[in-house]
Amino acid sequence: MAEKSKRVYVKSFGCSANLADGEFIAGCLSEAGFELVSDPENADVLVYNTCAVKSPTENRIIDILKRVPKDKRLVVTGCLPVINFERLKREVVFDGVTGPAPGELIVDVVGRVVAGERMVCLDDVWDSGLCLPRVPVNPVVSVVPINYGCLGECSYCCVHFARGRLRSNSVDAIVEQVKRDLSFGAKEVWLTSQDTACYGKDIGVSLVDLLNQVCEVEGEFFVRLGMMNPDHVLGMLDELVEAYSCEKVFKFLHLPVQSGDDGVLRLMNRRYTVDDFRLVVLAFREKIPMLTLSTDVICGFPGESKEAFENTKNLVAEVKPDVVNVSKFFSRPKTPAEKLVPIPSKELNRRSKELSALVRRISFEKNKSWIGWEGRVLIDELGKEGSWMGRNFAYKPVVVKTDESLLGRFVSVRVVRAFSTYLEAQIV
Repeated sequence: MAEKSKRVYVKSFGCSANLADGEFIAGCLSEAGFELVSDPENADVLVYNTCAVKSPTENRIIDILKRVPKDKRLVVTGCLPVINFERLKREVVFDGVTGPAPGELIVDVVGRVVAGERMVCLDDVWDSGLCLPRVPVNPVVSVVPINYGCLGECSYCCVHFARGRLRSNSVDAIVEQVKRDLSFGAKEVWLTSQDTACYGKDIGVSLVDLLNQVCEVEGEFFVRLGMMNPDHVLGMLDELVEAYSCEKVFKFLHLPVQSGDDGVLRLMNRRYTVDDFRLVVLAFREKIPMLTLSTDVICGFPGESKEAFENTKNLVAEVKPDVVNVSKFFSRPKTPAEKLVPIPSKELNRRSKELSALVRRISFEKNKSWIGWEGRVLIDELGKEGSWMGRNFAYKPVVVKTDESLLGRFVSVRVVRAFSTYLEAQIV
């Protein structure tokens, strides 16, 4: 019992799926008798649940790991150990390592590390987690992993090396998790994975089936669907748009295009065309005019000519997404794209700045159209300097200022100002 009383700090990086893994890690450790602490300085063991999807992310996390004090025991979990274990061994002094989604295995690893052993377990030990204890990072938000892995083989992606083949949780298990989280006070449900659109293709159900079942759960709450690749959306487009009509579903679509040029998409091994992307966007906007569209673009992919880059800029200007996550291309270990000839860094930086400036202008113009809007928002996080952050029906971030505690409450507001990344509102 003395060992189990050891204090543990758990920190997750990266995507919402990794955030969910971290919540289960914390839950398993807490139930096993370890004391969770909110400050790493007060911990005996640090558990860092890592991400390595991009080179800058990997570099930042490696730097954090290298600065862990020598009197702390360090356990590294998540995608980084699988994606670049050689670098981790070379640059970081650690006591334990696992891959992503370790589930109950984390209890054994931390226990052995506390006892003085050095543990390395990089086997694929995926546990759905939905029956495991969980400590939420945000009590208002229920992060529910609906599937693990994906069906893609994008030439730049290293995450599928870490998370592997598609494995979907059952509809019943997901619905029960949602019910449990709602009973504990959650008001916002994130259905998340690497690609939510491929959910269920391994077990004979679809994302539409799941979404309809979740919407039948009683209670006042919103559902946010995570990223969906266009190729898997196409096969259920009409049904998915119809499922979005449920008032519980945020009118938010995260549909990564990655490039506005078909030739580059082929080099990326993305299994859709630019016109496929347009088709999905038009279908959603026809039924949901106030939809918030979020997309991702990789800038400077090897083989992206100046004409191809202009095609991407033109697509963004045409479609006018509310949010565009612009990423510079960085090669990742063991990926086919690692062998391609990179674009010179000066040109890469120029394209990134040019595209980002365009994106900021479009986002600002889109957000200005919300000025004067009145409606309800769900306050889901504490903001800065006496403010709160909420989300409206279209998942638009809305900031309100008040000294009153609003977390988890629905409040009526009027939007008075717009910025490129959020709206400012007054309570009415």
